[in-house]
Amino acid sequence: MDHLLEIRNLSIELPQGRRKPPVKLVEGVDLTVRKKQNFGVVGESGCGKSITCSSIMGLLSFPLSLGQGSSIRFQQGDGREVEITGLSKAELRKLRGRDISMIFQEPMTALDPMYTIEEQICESLLFHASLSKAEMHDAALEMLRKVKIPRPEQILKDYPHHLSGGMLQRVMIAIALINNPRLLIADEPTTALDVTIQAQILDLMNELRESYDTSVIMITHDLGVIAETCEEVAVFYAGQVVEQSDVNTIFHAPAHPYTAGLLRSVLSLGGAQQELYTIQGTVPTAGNFSAGCRFADRCEHCMDICRNRAPALSEISPGHLCRCWLHADTPKEETA
Repeated sequence: MDHLLEIRNLSIELPQGRRKPPVKLVEGVDLTVRKKQNFGVVGESGCGKSITCSSIMGLLSFPLSLGQGSSIRFQQGDGREVEITGLSKAELRKLRGRDISMIFQEPMTALDPMYTIEEQICESLLFHASLSKAEMHDAALEMLRKVKIPRPEQILKDYPHHLSGGMLQRVMIAIALINNPRLLIADEPTTALDVTIQAQILDLMNELRESYDTSVIMITHDLGVIAETCEEVAVFYAGQVVEQSDVNTIFHAPAHPYTAGLLRSVLSLGGAQQELYTIQGTVPTAGNFSAGCRFADRCEHCMDICRNRAPALSEISPGHLCRCWLHADTPKEETA
């Protein structure tokens, strides 16, 4: 296995009872993350990006489940390859926090208010490392220093409600990196923070990635975060990847109308655009997708074939994938 993570034909299903087929919230997702790579996942709220990455951790909420044929392969630190979808709960617990860690979306609610910062940082060490209490204290203290938290000795004794949102996010990063994981999943790590703190957190994550040789999957709806941190980007829409390429191609030569619409929706200081561009219509709800392209009703370039046949995710140039009939060489219906 040449890559750190390979996701193939991933689908996530929501059951509707015995008499109805399950609703596919995510369908046909293929992603590959290289070692020491920053990989971006971008899209609107509800497009499936967060639950896709939660499935990597084995953290899908009941009653969601992986569809048949879904594959998530991961290379552990010892070089062994594991199929995450086939691991038991005990095996997943050993993998989480050690080889794969996650920074959750809301730092205010992700930490337990009943435990001190030190107890919550050391919990992961207690489960995955054989260290004495003094050694765990020293490791937690050193980790807080690395994430640039002032007064680390005092902060270890504090409870989450004593800290600001930016400080809590640094604590979350410290917890995620304490065991030097090979893959870090960051789910909207800057959403709840003001702009200046956002910039500090992104700079910190870039510095730590270089120090720890960790691959990062950055989940966000903010294209500015993608531009700041990522090398490759997958654009999600209605449970599917509609475009994937390196960050420069996505920003300067977007192929899918949805990606182009996202970029046009961003205003910049000093730009010629005076009014905010909006993509017409709304995202279709899961279970109500049309037989054709899921973006067809909102697309300015919609053709007859777009409403009747689903385009496949095809390579339109080396390393650039797009799910759109505008770039399809021959009409080919997508297979499930």
